[in-house]
Amino acid sequence: MKAITITEPGGPEVLTWTEVPDPVPGPGEVLIDVVASAVNRADLLQRQGFYNPPPGASPYPGLECSGHVAALGEGVHGWEIGQPVCALLSGGGYAEKVAVPAGQVLPVPEGVSVADAAALPEATATVWSNIFMGGGNATSSNVFMVAHLRPAETLLVHGGSSGIGTMAIQLAKAVGAKVAVTAGSKDKLDYCAELGADILINYREQDFVAEIERATGGAGADVILDNMGAKYLDRNVQALAVNGRLAIIGMQGGIKAELNIAALLGKRAAISATSLRARPLAEKAAIVAAVREHVWPLIEAGQIRPVVDRELPMSEAPAAHQVLEDSGHIGKVLLVAP
Repeated sequence: MKAITITEPGGPEVLTWTEVPDPVPGPGEVLIDVVASAVNRADLLQRQGFYNPPPGASPYPGLECSGHVAALGEGVHGWEIGQPVCALLSGGGYAEKVAVPAGQVLPVPEGVSVADAAALPEATATVWSNIFMGGGNATSSNVFMVAHLRPAETLLVHGGSSGIGTMAIQLAKAVGAKVAVTAGSKDKLDYCAELGADILINYREQDFVAEIERATGGAGADVILDNMGAKYLDRNVQALAVNGRLAIIGMQGGIKAELNIAALLGKRAAISATSLRARPLAEKAAIVAAVREHVWPLIEAGQIRPVVDRELPMSEAPAAHQVLEDSGHIGKVLLVAP
């Protein structure tokens, strides 16, 4: 088969479409003929040499994919050869085939194309595992797994037009929350509004702390989903409501910052930081099962949909990485296999 390999750490030009050995599904794994994969910020970090795959994972980039079941490893049941699926991966999505633990495989939701389904696993699993918790119905009593967002609370999503952001907006609105977003252009904010965002903040022109305070009558955001890390830490704490919860899922703004503990104590607030790729298989399987139970019905009912900015041939992965680095996209950029 062919896959995108990384010849050495560097810019997009180090991504090469080349012949590699076919993967073989081990016990408990499903082999997928890949139709598409989605590009994530973590792929850019891996290409740059800052985010190596976990031990035993495929060395090729790609944290999610869609396609058709090609083979089943020993002990795998519940899937059929040829069935359209999508999957959460630890790596290997930028390829014509990938082997993945069966617990990380999902059926393609009704009403979604096989290619577009590649935009779903990473975003839904990340948002669900940081914001939703199992039990009950996603439109009623559900609370978030880490941040415990509840109906009528305010969620602030940084990077609202990203793949994670567009999914977070839709899921939060599905449970009856109020949603604020930051983005860097009017076009991106307008798209967030179309998805249901209530409070629109252009981070290039506005101070999100002041805007959240104004929009909430001084109360602040109950939950903040943050992809920036160090750069926003102090202002995120300022923007939190009393009993607020900050969920950090990215480090685009750096890895080290000072924390005003007095401000955090004064708000009785909590900070969590999570990643998905290196979680144990059992944890990822539990997250995927919860996504299938609670999020998939919302997708099939038309309440939530994958947001795809563009599709490019998988051999053009360097161009796709450049799109993400330029931040000119809305939603997901897909790489389509031959």
